[in-house]
Amino acid sequence: MARVLFVHGIGQQRSSSSSLHGRLIAELNAGLRGQCDPLPAQDFACAFYADLFVPMGAKAAGEPPYDDTDLTAAEAELLELWWREAARTDAAVPGPREPAKVRTPRSAQLVLSALSRSAFFAGIAERTLIGDLKQVTAYFGPLRRQIRARVREAISPQTRVVIGHSLGSVVAYETLAAPEPSGVRVFVTLGSPLGVRNMIFDRLEPPPVNGRGVWPGTVSHWINVADEGDAVAIDKRLSRLFGDRVRDSIVYNGTHAHDAAAYLRAPVTGEAVALGLRD
Repeated sequence: MARVLFVHGIGQQRSSSSSLHGRLIAELNAGLRGQCDPLPAQDFACAFYADLFVPMGAKAAGEPPYDDTDLTAAEAELLELWWREAARTDAAVPGPREPAKVRTPRSAQLVLSALSRSAFFAGIAERTLIGDLKQVTAYFGPLRRQIRARVREAISPQTRVVIGHSLGSVVAYETLAAPEPSGVRVFVTLGSPLGVRNMIFDRLEPPPVNGRGVWPGTVSHWINVADEGDAVAIDKRLSRLFGDRVRDSIVYNGTHAHDAAAYLRAPVTGEAVALGLRD
């Protein structure tokens, strides 16, 4: 059984556990170079849940034709946060001139137009971006238990490291923080939105206590890795919300700030995984 488990983020509904495994094991081994021996294929697994976001029979139909009128209030709030972070880190993105909220389709369209100028969101179709937002809000609905069950089933007695990327870091955190015991000792979060107040942090299970996130179960080491230009990882220093035991590391992934492969290649990620394999 796998000693390292990867939990994917949004936008993977056209993938599968096996395709992710084949694509990411080489990237992780690049990050492990100089830290330990390469990880054998059988020691790495990907917990897959993206198919749960796709309605029955919808795979052949392609991306739903979402537009700005399809945004819920919660999705508009998250879109605004992404916009503000993109504007903070990318001079090409026009930022808000006043503290206005994204409350109407017109204002949402202005934000989508602004984001289209960013290096981070370049090439992402509007309908795809809105679909990604909807996956975040869908997780906090009826799918939550089902998705977490997929991850829990993928954690074996031999699993020592869990890596969560993007929304997958939220899924992995809630799974590890649940009462069920596990042998996981190292938790690695990549491009994590766990620090997004209201939308994510304040809705976690178990809930924060006095403004502090609960430590995830039996984990001994939590290494949080974020690119300064990653607009999804809005709060890049999770130690501010989960305590000083979290070790925050800033990396530079180039133009692929939120890309899982780039994060896995980072030496700090390899160092964190190697720590768990030695533990």
